[in-house]
Amino acid sequence: MNIGIPKEIKSGENRVSCTPAGVRHLVSSGHRVVVEAGAGANSGFGDEKYKRAGAVVSSSPEKVWKNDLVVKVKEPLSQEYGFFRKDLMIFTFLHLAGVPELASELLDTGVTAIAYETVQENGRLPLLAPMSEIAGKMSVMMGGFYLAKHQGGEGKLLGGVPGVLPCKVTVFGGGSAGMHAAKVAAALGADVTVIEVNQDRMRFLESALPSQVHTLYSTEQHIEEQLETVDLLIGAVLVPGTTAPKLVKREMLKIMKPGAVFVDIAIDQGGCGETSRPTTHDNPVFVEEGIVHYCVANMPSAYPQTSTEALTGVTLPYIRRIADFGLESAMVMMPGLSMGLNIWNGAITHEALARSLGKPYLENPFV
Repeated sequence: MNIGIPKEIKSGENRVSCTPAGVRHLVSSGHRVVVEAGAGANSGFGDEKYKRAGAVVSSSPEKVWKNDLVVKVKEPLSQEYGFFRKDLMIFTFLHLAGVPELASELLDTGVTAIAYETVQENGRLPLLAPMSEIAGKMSVMMGGFYLAKHQGGEGKLLGGVPGVLPCKVTVFGGGSAGMHAAKVAAALGADVTVIEVNQDRMRFLESALPSQVHTLYSTEQHIEEQLETVDLLIGAVLVPGTTAPKLVKREMLKIMKPGAVFVDIAIDQGGCGETSRPTTHDNPVFVEEGIVHYCVANMPSAYPQTSTEALTGVTLPYIRRIADFGLESAMVMMPGLSMGLNIWNGAITHEALARSLGKPYLENPFV
C-alpha cells in the first residue's frame, strides 16, 4: 500500500504521525511511504532519518496526499480539503463532533475517515490513551503555572507549604486524562477531588490513587459545591464520538474565586464549559467571568518527541494491518478498528457522531 505522512499545519502542532522506526517497519513489509519534507523536524526526526528508514521524502504536499492511506496526527484543516477524493483513506484524530464543516467535506467527497479517538478494544480507547495521559499530566503543570499572580491567577502554590493549606483541585472525569491529572496534582501535594458517574471507576480510582484523592458522584449540586472552593478545575470528560457535556455553565463561574484556573482538556470535543473555546500554544489562555481558561486543542504537541513516539507505538499495529490486508479485512481481523470508522462511502457510520451532528446514521457494515 502507498502511505502518506503529511506535515501537520495546525497552529502549534509539532508532532508527526510516524517515527522513522515506524516507517522502517512499514517499508520492510513491502509498503511505500511518502513523508513530506520537514514533517518530523519538530519532533526530532530530520528528513535524513526518514530517508535512511526507506521513505520517499517529498516537498510536495500533493504527492503526499495522493497516496492510498494518509496518516496524520490532527484533523485536516480547510487548506487541505482540496486533497480529498473518493478513494482516499484518512487515519488521524478527527473529533468530528467539534468540527461539523470537516465532517460535511468528508461526506461530500466520499473520503473514508477513521478516527483514532473512537477505536475501541475491550471498552478502552487505546489510540487516545497515551495522548490523554500526556494531556492529563500537562493540565496540572499548566494549571499550576497560570495560578501564578503574574499570569492572572490567584497567586497560590498548588501544594502549599508547611502551615499553609494546599490548593483544591477538582477533576471532571476519571478516565485516562482525569486519572493522570489527579495523580500529578496529588504528587504535588494538592487536595484533589475527581467527579465521576461510574461507581466501578470511582472504586478503582480510590484504590489506585493516593489517599488525598477523593471521588464524588457527579450531580449539579456537587459540581456547584466544588466550584465555590476550587483553585484549579480540570475538565476531562469524554464521550466517544460525540460532544463533551457542558458541565460548567457561565453562571457557575460567578461562584468561583477570581483568578481560579479552568483547564479544559475536552476542548477537542467542544469542551465541558459553556465559556470554553479553542486556543493555541501561542495564545493559550483567556479570562471569562474572572476565571482563567486554558483551552489548547492540541496540548500534547508541546512535548512532541514524547508524544510522537507514544502515538506511533499504539497506531502502528493498526496502520500495518490496514496496509497489509486493506481496511475491510483489517476491521474483520481487528474488531476494535471498526469502531474507529466514522465516515464511509459518503455516510456516517458512528452512531454517537451522527446523533451529535444531527445527520443520518448508516450502521457500520463491518462490526
